[in-house]
Amino acid sequence: MNKEELLRLYNLNLKELLAESEKYMTNKIEFCSLVNARNGKCSQDCKYCAQSSHYRTDITDYPLISKEEVIKTANEAKSNGVIRFAVVTSGKSPDEENFDKILEYIDALNEIKGIKSCASIGILTEEQVKKLKEHGLKRFHHNINTAESYYKDICTTHTWQERINTCKLVKKYGMELCCGVILGMGESVEQRVEMALELAEIEPESIPINILMPIKKTPFENYYDKIDEENVLRTLAIFKIANPKSVLRFCGGRMRLSETNQELALKTCVEGIMTGNYLTTTGKKPEEDLLTVKRLGKELIKLI
Repeated sequence: MNKEELLRLYNLNLKELLAESEKYMTNKIEFCSLVNARNGKCSQDCKYCAQSSHYRTDITDYPLISKEEVIKTANEAKSNGVIRFAVVTSGKSPDEENFDKILEYIDALNEIKGIKSCASIGILTEEQVKKLKEHGLKRFHHNINTAESYYKDICTTHTWQERINTCKLVKKYGMELCCGVILGMGESVEQRVEMALELAEIEPESIPINILMPIKKTPFENYYDKIDEENVLRTLAIFKIANPKSVLRFCGGRMRLSETNQELALKTCVEGIMTGNYLTTTGKKPEEDLLTVKRLGKELIKLI
């Protein structure tokens, strides 16, 4: 699939486009969840992020939480149908002390039957990726966030290529990769297609889709009008067509879509849901997502 063909599909009648993406769908839905294990004081200047120390947002900073709190949250998530659970920390990269603690958290998560361990802890060295593999981490999450051609407009303190390098290391050491984007940050339609193709080259098992939730006191605080619901649906469809073997996953910002369009996406291009709250924004309650799965006649994936 090349850029010209994806652009052609993007501009089809919406019903025709969604019918095309639906060809690659299963009838299954997978739930995941996370714990925000360290919040704020990030040295990076990502313009969308409440946790950046470059902006005076109203979030509460806190250091790495305890292992007991991680495990408690994971067990609560499991009771709501979650089968993948991620430890997420702020910052460009983990320091040695925090990294060692995170390895302990992964060991503990791997002891919980019915949960697969995930982590999202920033840009990694090869030695760190190797240690995560040795400790049995199942999946690592690291977004490209936007197209390479637009990245300099999003962040100046690290590069798109640094993110790609971490993704490649995750693949090299045989772990699953969760790699996605944030829509609505001012990118063009062409750049959305570029993202779809860049992800196809990386071949992630999971593609989390975030829709920008503008945060007060960040440079993107007024970016409410950069994408509408129809173009979110068009982008989701293109991502699914370009990445038919990857699970597209609703993550932060899906509440910007109407209930009707959330369900339409779950019928035609989205097969995963990050349920519960996110890092600095609010999501849906798990019981609401469970009702949606049932109403749509979908099968919720469970681990034995």
